[in-house]
Amino acid sequence: MLIPLANDPRDYAWGSLSLLAELEGREASGRAEAEVWFGDHPGDPSATPDGRTLDRWIAEDGASVGIDAPLPYLLKLLAAASALSIQAHPSKAQAEAGFAREEAAGIPRDAADRTYRDANHKPELIVALSDTFRALAGLRELDATRRLVAALGPGGAPLAQRLDADDSLSAVIGWLLSDGADAARDVIAAAVSAESDEFAAELDLARTLDAAFPGDPGIVVALLMNLVTLHRGEGLFVPAGVLHAYLDGLGVELMAASDNVLRGGLTPKHVDAAELVSVLDPTPGLPPVIRARALGEGIGQYDVPVPDFALLAVTPTREGVEVPLAGPAIAVATAGSPEVVGLVSGAASALVPGAAVLVTPDEGGLRVVGEGELFIALPGR
Repeated sequence: MLIPLANDPRDYAWGSLSLLAELEGREASGRAEAEVWFGDHPGDPSATPDGRTLDRWIAEDGASVGIDAPLPYLLKLLAAASALSIQAHPSKAQAEAGFAREEAAGIPRDAADRTYRDANHKPELIVALSDTFRALAGLRELDATRRLVAALGPGGAPLAQRLDADDSLSAVIGWLLSDGADAARDVIAAAVSAESDEFAAELDLARTLDAAFPGDPGIVVALLMNLVTLHRGEGLFVPAGVLHAYLDGLGVELMAASDNVLRGGLTPKHVDAAELVSVLDPTPGLPPVIRARALGEGIGQYDVPVPDFALLAVTPTREGVEVPLAGPAIAVATAGSPEVVGLVSGAASALVPGAAVLVTPDEGGLRVVGEGELFIALPGR
């Protein structure tokens, strides 16, 4: 079966006024449009043509077509005009322990100070759909960070002293987010006025962040992180414990079905510095930029080291391409007007950018015809 899916954009403050509208070829709504969710996550499940949400559809009819609830992944279109919060996600074991702890404490799952809203981990993959997509991801190598801090002059001294005194970047970040607010303001002031050929982009970002989040210690955390620019079609994989923040651009995002976020600044939402540090991977280094590996003509796969999900990119020719699929899959079009046809039923669905369809396991896969581009999310192996 092919089940068309629909959802409304979520209007987070960092969302774009234009990117999703331009992708879908419609007039802008005038509101910030940040994410469109395709999946059965109870936080915002997709709608099906018969009026049921996808989580209800799977609960009532999924077993008959080989789908167990819930889906192991959540697929999104993400459109950022400004920075998302700096954040990291727990491992599976950390999520299970944290969720059990907060359940036992009786903290409502929708409470503002709740950290673990479910018992799952949240590794994630973002693939750029815009010409460029910028992100902060992972912690920069210490020698490079020391050169950046030196470029700040005397105002960077508090951070330089902490980098020399503490035995890990986790301790530095914990200090910034708990006891280092006054020192952070001094470092930010120095960064806003500093100049450096090597770190011009990082300092320009600090100025932008200070205009949006004046004096936020997360700006100094951002100075410890890698600034990454993805080009269209390139992906960034973020495993458990890796600090990251998306900055601007349009992308397709795929993650394990979870809403567990440990925030580290650039947000008015709850920041639990101690819990963030407890899940943080402080290992410095460049994050992995992933390019699709060719599986055949017109089919590429973004390889990620988790069993929750896999992502395919399909660019069919007019003659079409056959895409075998194992497990429940969701396809979303991002360019052109591809048509998807179930391999078993022969059911067809014509897609336009931003339109999505659930492919049930009994179809065995799709034949994709026509010019365009689509991404297919499915369980990993």
